[in-house]
Amino acid sequence: MRSIYHYFNRFHIYLPILVGICGLYTSCKFNPNVQDEGEPYLQGVWEQDSIANQDKRLTYSLYKFKFTCDSVYITLNTHSKVRTVVDSCFGNGHWAEYARGVYLVRNDSLLIESTFTRENWRQKLSGCHRIGQFLPRFKIIQHGSDSLQLESQYYQTEVKLKKVGNIDCIPKPI
Repeated sequence: MRSIYHYFNRFHIYLPILVGICGLYTSCKFNPNVQDEGEPYLQGVWEQDSIANQDKRLTYSLYKFKFTCDSVYITLNTHSKVRTVVDSCFGNGHWAEYARGVYLVRNDSLLIESTFTRENWRQKLSGCHRIGQFLPRFKIIQHGSDSLQLESQYYQTEVKLKKVGNIDCIPKPI
């Protein structure tokens, strides 16, 4: 006849395994197969038409954002009075760069994770100007129905945007 201690010792061996399996089963879940809806007040096309003291700056960039659900498409229109890149890329001192990615609003911060692309929004692996990741961070100063004021966390510059187009978020399958 086996004592109760024999069964108790086996219970101690299997209990942590059982608890671990139950913990994994209840903590894991699949991500949804549709994109997130993003922030409703950001949905649309936003453009920056000027920057403070732009006539005195040697180089500056103006932003254009297109927010659709949780995705963002960024156009950077750069103006430069000095040649900081090779002649074939510098052109007449004006060029555009493009980036595509996702965004997240956390408290008063706009966090963007994007990749530089070509004009057709396909990944840019080589060529003039920047390639790779583009990770801007902004503080949201103020937002209204047709205006958005951001502050770049890297350059401490103000970015005033006007809404030039509305977009309704229709989440798409991933």
